[in-house]
Amino acid sequence: MRQGGGFDSLEGWISGLEAKAAEDGFWNDTASAEKVMSELKGLKNRYEPWKELCAQADDLETLYELAIEAGDENETPGIESSLKEICARFEKQNLFEMMSGEVDKNSCFLTVHSGAGGTEACDWTQMLYRMYIRWAERKNFSVEEVDRLEAEGGIKSATCKIEGDFAYGYLKGESGVHRLVRISPFDSNARRHTSFASIYLFPMIDDTIEVDIRPEDLRVDTYRSGGAGGQHVNKTDSAVRFTHLPTGIVVACQNERSQIKNRATAMSMLKARLYEHYRIEKEKENKKFHQEKKDISWGHQIRSYVFQPYTMVKDYRTKVEMGNIQAVMDGQIDLFIEEYLRFSWAQDSRAERVQH
Repeated sequence: MRQGGGFDSLEGWISGLEAKAAEDGFWNDTASAEKVMSELKGLKNRYEPWKELCAQADDLETLYELAIEAGDENETPGIESSLKEICARFEKQNLFEMMSGEVDKNSCFLTVHSGAGGTEACDWTQMLYRMYIRWAERKNFSVEEVDRLEAEGGIKSATCKIEGDFAYGYLKGESGVHRLVRISPFDSNARRHTSFASIYLFPMIDDTIEVDIRPEDLRVDTYRSGGAGGQHVNKTDSAVRFTHLPTGIVVACQNERSQIKNRATAMSMLKARLYEHYRIEKEKENKKFHQEKKDISWGHQIRSYVFQPYTMVKDYRTKVEMGNIQAVMDGQIDLFIEEYLRFSWAQDSRAERVQH
């Protein structure tokens, strides 16, 4: 990758921010200064790996040309090995370029809901929830459960907070309906069942992004939290539920025994949900909302997981398939995540070309 075009533009952007940070009185406005420094750090994290990669590619090209001139074939294995390493790093870095949205770098909340199907669906919801937790652990992200509604055979719904760089960017394409086909362990006649669960991702919002919530638009309910079968029930109303009246968005938190902590977490979730809600509404208005994002509802599944009569996981958007379903259920879903990022990036690029 040669320097030029957007690469030089990014370098100029960084230089401009560095010059601004060096001005007298820069830190007089602490909030503004911290925002600039945060932006500068993000740009450097994006720019410097590319700069290093370009330098290594140029060095390798020079080494290759010298080896050709000297007729030295002994250098070939080393050059090929270095080229493979550079290509792998290029692919990894290119994925970060596909996660350049305003909140892609942020941590996120993940919510899973069971569909119709009773016990079978609740079991599938719990399996899916575990899959994403295992994926997050493989990425060395931290996971904290925020809310859970248990049901016979599994869970009716649950929400967890996944903290780590680009957690939302990686997972944003996982929102939608996930379909399971298997011989039900709950059916004494060993018949095949189809179950559905929906996944919803929304980014954690930091202080640099404003989300206005008027007190009169908010209904607050408190209640006693508890575990399965009524165990571990608090003696006080520590669990908190917020309902945003204009949009109908509801969030709840009961993971802490302190109502104050639950309120803070619930408010963070509500801001994140509202940010995502308004973003989607804006995209709809601008007619940039892709077909696969239009309707997250039953009958619009994004992926199927088949256990019987064969094993296969298939993504309906990218057409990517994987036969090792046990690995997938253990959190090895990077293939699906990365292919969706490439698929979405290509669609956005085509849409931009059509507009221009």
